Amino acid sequence: MAQPLHFDLAPDAKSAPGRIAVPADKPYAPGGFGYEPERRGGEFLFSATVPEGNYRVTVRLSGRTTIKAESRRLMLADVATRPGKYVTASFIVNVRTAALAPPPANAPGGVAVQLKSREAGSYTWDDKLTLEFLGDPHVASIDIEPVEVPTVYLAGDSTVTDQRAEPAASWGQMLPAFFASDVAVANHAESGETLKSFVTAHRLDKLLSGMKAGDWLLIQFGHNDQKEQWPQTYSDPKFAYPAWLRAFIAEARRRGAHPVLVTSPERRNFDQGRIRHTLADYAEAMRKVAREDRVPLIDLQTDTIALYEALGPERSPLLFNDGGADKTHHNNPGAWLLARAVAAGIAAQVPELGAHLKPEFRSFDPARPALESLHIAPSIAASDVRPAGN
Repeated sequence: MAQPLHFDLAPDAKSAPGRIAVPADKPYAPGGFGYEPERRGGEFLFSATVPEGNYRVTVRLSGRTTIKAESRRLMLADVATRPGKYVTASFIVNVRTAALAPPPANAPGGVAVQLKSREAGSYTWDDKLTLEFLGDPHVASIDIEPVEVPTVYLAGDSTVTDQRAEPAASWGQMLPAFFASDVAVANHAESGETLKSFVTAHRLDKLLSGMKAGDWLLIQFGHNDQKEQWPQTYSDPKFAYPAWLRAFIAEARRRGAHPVLVTSPERRNFDQGRIRHTLADYAEAMRKVAREDRVPLIDLQTDTIALYEALGPERSPLLFNDGGADKTHHNNPGAWLLARAVAAGIAAQVPELGAHLKPEFRSFDPARPALESLHIAPSIAASDVRPAGN
């Protein structure tokens, strides 16, 4: 197991036994630790090289701080202290690389996930743990310790993945903030993915390589699977889509893990004040698999329809990327509300996992969203390129 790392970041920090004082101008170097080049005022990113695995990160800080990990996974939102007062907080970060154990001689397989060009340089797929401190952070110390905890794996598309840059965001990268520091969230979703491509690109292989008995696998696909113009990855809702879902379910169960199905969030297409159901066949196919195979189901399609219709055509664009011009991908407030719906679904349908949720996130009414109170500190990275898929 990896060795714990203990860093002191305060300006006057001195090396104590077993701890490392980090100068304010120490840049990250491969194999080591330090600050990443991205900065904005007092906001910064800090990285430390670690092996793959789950890590409990404990921070001591003051000010008003939001912390994200890897590619903008929300860990702590808007932690505030009185001037000069420090608090200590902990959370779990999952770290992975794209590497796979080579298959035996003459056996089919691959040695790495087939990453897309847009994933190059992502903090999600490297050999370090990266933390982003936003707001008005005053960080005194960071402790990084390897832990053995249950892991919640996410398999899905652009509406689930850790979006790398503002203003796009997905529910999967908000979910870690809803759990207590005794569960890890490993988000393997990626933009443009389908059930088939998730397998052929070795993403499922990578996910399964770390899975152990007692873990969970949340599965959400549909947006891209329904595209008949993508002939190599199209899955019809009557035959192929249910069969691929059952393959994912079987692989999780074979390892003693617990599969959970999540229907796809609906697109924001209004027709006379009501949302047009563009994913109805796929949502119903997933519900049928859930019933027949006795798999818990979180009905995010139904919840998002209720959410968008509650806000109406005028206000629902406030939840979406690209100033609302994008009708599929969300921004931070939208991703937060979808994650609230998923967390409430977990609490209701998967009570063993729901017990690990912070109590305030175990219920949510999508028909009564408190949009005005939402604020997620924006990350430093920004891009006007839309996520792949629609």
